Order: sequence, then C-alpha cells, then structure tokens
Amino acid sequence: VAMSKKNVLIVAAAGNDADNTDLVQYYPNDQLGTGNEVSDTFIKVGSSTYSFNSKLPSSFSNYGQSSVDVFAPGSNIWSSIPNEKHEFYSGTSMAAPNASGVAAAIRSFFPKLKAYQVKRILMDSGVPLNPMLEKPKTGELVNPKTLSRSGKAVNLYNALIYCSNKSYKK
Repeated sequence: VAMSKKNVLIVAAAGNDADNTDLVQYYPNDQLGTGNEVSDTFIKVGSSTYSFNSKLPSSFSNYGQSSVDVFAPGSNIWSSIPNEKHEFYSGTSMAAPNASGVAAAIRSFFPKLKAYQVKRILMDSGVPLNPMLEKPKTGELVNPKTLSRSGKAVNLYNALIYCSNKSYKK
C-alpha cells in the first residue's frame, strides 16, 4: 500500500527453481498466500528464452498463474562482470532488469504515468506467447495463461506504441 502512495514500481525476479509459486511461497511476493495482490505496483517477472516457440519459458524459471505477472528475456544474457569482462548469465535476476529497463523507458517518455499504470502497460502490451508452452521442470504443454497473469513477454516497442495509442500525456 505504501508503494502505491509513493508511486514506486517494484520489479521482482520470480525465482529459478522451476516451481509454481501459486503453490510454493517464494519471496519477495505481494500475495502473502492469499492469491490476491497486496499492491498493484509490484510486478513479478519470470524468465524467457530467445526461442519464440513452446520452449519460450526458461526451463529453470518459476511460474504461476496468479503469482507471476509477465515474462522477460533471462536466458543467456550478455552481462558485465568484474575486471571489465563479460559472460552469458541466465536467471530471473536477468529477466527482472529487462522488465525494469522497459518500465524506466516508458516512464521517461510518459513521466505522468503512475507506477500501477506502468505495471499494467508491461502486462497488457507484451508479446503474446506461443499458444502452448512447455511448463518448466515437467515439459508438459500448457496454456501461457497458466504460467503468468498476462501470458505475455515484456516488449519495449509494443509498450511505447500502446502508450502512444492510449494518449498518455507526456
């Protein structure tokens, strides 16, 4: 509730245990075991691969129809490491910064947006996922809406178009 009053968007990694966090509590979260969100300014991000097919969810990513809001690229992300070097890393801790970057870009173009609006934009404007996705850990083919609230992956281009079409004031 305080996050909403302060207009802060919290972007959190969903976790890397290939668990359904609707059933297994994973912190931080904004549900406290109820299935209902405590804050409309907290977004939980699962990890996606670069394969736009049924293998889009990263095999390690946590998921949840009500506990994970959206997916973002988190597999094989070129990352900086100490001593001016780079390596590929994977994890929802790679996906959350991708979603954060999209949120920051949206707010820089549309500074009057509230944090809760940015969360909705990330979820509503994302790229719809393949009609059937492999559930992490089991490989079972499932509807994308069973893996996240939105059934989508964050996309900056789509988010900017979405905001422009909604006539948000700059």
